[in-house]
Amino acid sequence: MRVRKTMAVAVLAASGLAAVSVTPAAAATGGLLPHPGPEGLVWVEEMTGDGGVASGGAWEGLPTVLTVACEGGGSAQVTMRQQAQIAAFTVDCPAGSAGVGSVTMDAGVVKAGSFTVEVDVSSGDVRWALTVTQPE
Repeated sequence: MRVRKTMAVAVLAASGLAAVSVTPAAAATGGLLPHPGPEGLVWVEEMTGDGGVASGGAWEGLPTVLTVACEGGGSAQVTMRQQAQIAAFTVDCPAGSAGVGSVTMDAGVVKAGSFTVEVDVSSGDVRWALTVTQPE
């Protein structure tokens, strides 16, 4: 699957964007992001290069949090879609440590059913991980 280039700005198709944060963090031993536990809809433990995920498990009654961590030099452009673009942001992926970006969407922004998350990295050497959670 070919991943589209997206704008390097946080975008939300509907109102309800609670927070967007992009912060550097130390690379976690054994992975970039921990398992999300029972609140997790999706966990991609580790990928290198462009990629993404599709899921059918969202519920619109809870907030949704999309988090991406990456390292290796360069950046990762992240886009979440549900028929239309829901959110987009860019994460800096420093060499030797992990950059982390996250967007929190209020309940109702992500509708019940399937969604996709695309990750387009600036270099094939960038490794990344992602989680989508719906905390109660």
